[in-house]
Amino acid sequence: MSEVQVLTPDLAHLKGVRIIAAMSGGVDSSVMAALLADAGADVIGVFLNVWDYSRDEVSRHGSCCATEDAYDARQVANHIGIPFYSMDMRKKFRENVIDPFIADYESGRTPNPCERCNRFVKFGALLNVADELEAAFVATGHYVRRRDDQNGVHIYKGNDVRKDQSYFLATTSREQAERILFPVGHLEKDETRKLALQFGLSTAGKHESQDICFIPAGDRVAFLKREGSSAGFKSGNIVDRNGSVLGKHQGIARYTLGQRKGLGLSGGPWHVVGLDGDTALVVVAPPEEALIHRVKVDDITWVRKPVRTEVITAKLRYQSEPALCNISAEGKSMRVVFDAPQKPTAPGQVAAFYAGDELIGGGIISEVG
Repeated sequence: MSEVQVLTPDLAHLKGVRIIAAMSGGVDSSVMAALLADAGADVIGVFLNVWDYSRDEVSRHGSCCATEDAYDARQVANHIGIPFYSMDMRKKFRENVIDPFIADYESGRTPNPCERCNRFVKFGALLNVADELEAAFVATGHYVRRRDDQNGVHIYKGNDVRKDQSYFLATTSREQAERILFPVGHLEKDETRKLALQFGLSTAGKHESQDICFIPAGDRVAFLKREGSSAGFKSGNIVDRNGSVLGKHQGIARYTLGQRKGLGLSGGPWHVVGLDGDTALVVVAPPEEALIHRVKVDDITWVRKPVRTEVITAKLRYQSEPALCNISAEGKSMRVVFDAPQKPTAPGQVAAFYAGDELIGGGIISEVG
């Protein structure tokens, strides 16, 4: 058996099934579309145009959805012989990702734009497109695994621990999950590239995007100023927990909870533990006082609800490991108490809940303590 056959998932059950392939122009989504087409699915490639990259100040620098990416996605679609459409999602992206991103930084929260893009644009909008085109599923190049059994759909971490993207899907609803496929979730990244070479895809050697797609140069402050943010750049004091002034700052939008670099304070080390948009205060504390023990999580979504006897872990940031915790309902929110202190996170970030390797749900952090 060839290496390609070993790496190729069994997608025979999708033969003839109409599927929307979300193609970003990268190697992962390219291989995803090629695998589906190779299995005989009725694949329609769709590229989402979410941002205007033509402006000089937002010149391309490794972004994921720029003009060149649309060209790459179309080239791959032509190569594997599937229809391809580019959809203008700039208005929806502005309303659901950009505007909340700016508002969060002005108020002292730290947003997660990738989560909002998945929830409202990639999945929300594409599933509507799927309905219009009478497609059964939407497929993406995310490194997560889907398994179905008598109890329905289950979402698991990707096999490549370095690339697992389940954290960003924590706010995906069960109804959405039932209609989303992840054909490359079982692969290691280098295996994906091997398949891309075997399929003859032009994206096989394409580098990965590391930055937020609409801030391709990574300069968040410049972006916020360019987009008209003012409240986030009101000068104020940097204080300790007792209110003693340790220094000055030029805007809370320059900071995020847990930050320890670039504070310019003596007597440290210090970590940012509080941001107040109303008073323009940045609150700092020594590292041992910056650790958190609990979080409150709003906008809870379950892929499946936890079983009372299950051991639950929560992941508070993409690069962290899930930590043991107890979760309890608090009105429409969840109170999450950790068995051991955790590195600080910020309101606006995602809390993803797991049972073993299975992603069961998540929400948006509203309070930390």
